[in-house]
Amino acid sequence: MASFVQRAANLYVKKNVRLSSHSATAGGHGGGWQLWKKLSFFVGFPAVALGMLNAYLAHQEEHHERPPFVAYEYLRIRTKRFPWGDGQKSLFHNPHVNALPNGYEDEH
Repeated sequence: MASFVQRAANLYVKKNVRLSSHSATAGGHGGGWQLWKKLSFFVGFPAVALGMLNAYLAHQEEHHERPPFVAYEYLRIRTKRFPWGDGQKSLFHNPHVNALPNGYEDEH
């Protein structure tokens, strides 16, 4: 009877040791990393490259004209001066794109 209980205990431990271990080290999915490596190289990187090429070609395709300035009263409200420069321009000010409260700086 003791040998039967010991054999059952050993069998239980052998079966459940694998279940209690981490799935990354348990085995059973031996080649899974190879699949993800191949997907990264043959799907992921080309998709990123095609997205970059699409953005570059779309940018080169046409010249974007800036919209005419309209002095709406609810836009470009300055209740307090910016702490740099003349106080009217934001930190990342682009004179061709960003208008000041009285219009664009440079008229092309």
